[in-house]
Amino acid sequence: MTVRYGVIGTGMMGCEHIRNIVQIDSASVVAIADPNERSRRWGLKACQDKFVPDIHADYKELLARTDIDAVVVASPNFTHIDVMRDVFGTDKHVLLEKPMCTTVADSRALKAMALSHVGIVWVGLEYRYMTPIMRFLDELKEGSIGDIKMFFIREHRFPFLKKVDDWNRFNRNSGGTLVEKCCHFFDMMNLVIKSKPIKIYASGAQDVNHLDERYNGEVPDILDNAFVIVDYENGARACLDLCMFAEGGRNEQELVATGSAGKLEVTIPEGLMTKAGREYGKYTAQKVELDTRVKEVGLHHGASYLEHLDFIHSIENLLPPKVTAEDGLLSVAMGVAAQNSIEQGVPVYLKDLL
Repeated sequence: MTVRYGVIGTGMMGCEHIRNIVQIDSASVVAIADPNERSRRWGLKACQDKFVPDIHADYKELLARTDIDAVVVASPNFTHIDVMRDVFGTDKHVLLEKPMCTTVADSRALKAMALSHVGIVWVGLEYRYMTPIMRFLDELKEGSIGDIKMFFIREHRFPFLKKVDDWNRFNRNSGGTLVEKCCHFFDMMNLVIKSKPIKIYASGAQDVNHLDERYNGEVPDILDNAFVIVDYENGARACLDLCMFAEGGRNEQELVATGSAGKLEVTIPEGLMTKAGREYGKYTAQKVELDTRVKEVGLHHGASYLEHLDFIHSIENLLPPKVTAEDGLLSVAMGVAAQNSIEQGVPVYLKDLL
């Protein structure tokens, strides 16, 4: 079986998906859609010499086709809810890029629609498919560090990249930095702690990036640094340390889980995993090599390739999605709660949003 894809939105992430699909023998790109002519050219170029897709300016024409099994929605964040309403008018499988939506209300509506959709609805939280993170999660499942009490994520990285028409420079379009960028990490917290997030408190600002930029006279309002603490129902806590003007560091991401019996750490892109018990100064360290299945490393250390392998496997075997609309809703709600906490200067309870 060959899964026939249509790709809606051929900017940076849409082209990333196409380049990964090119490397998968059991998949093809039949059509692409984007209202921007330059983006359509990018999408066609990403197909390399393997596919010659039909090109649409209007994604609704793509959705009306009967020769497409699955759709990738990689349009700007603020368009997701409207595009998905039209996807739900078909029976096509869909991989929806993160964040699921820019607001909790839209995310809740999308989750409700997904429950009755014939096709698979898969949310593209692909960080969980990075090889070092997959190995980290596998190690935690073995219980070697006991009951997890604390989980820490540091992302120190480069500023937001330029996007078509600069849509990602404003909270109203992206949902805000802690939704747009950090929904991945809130998803990771939920995977690691395996409990219900109940309270979020955060501190953040826009201190360095984009302050000298103007778009129709407006200054971008996206945060470039934050600390976020999440309290969970089981008593565990998680913390995010985000800085988007720290591109010169050794690692972009560091994850640390601490349990009753020890500590587990992993770094990205270095891929060093360190495990320790409670005995002072004694630990083991190992290099995590890239998953041998990966044929396209791309922008996310091979994660998008592995994500598509699982997505296709679910389609072929009529399996439920591994990354659900509920996962997408929670990751958005946690980002919105963190943004609200910063604006209001108080903790925010998830129950008040959900």
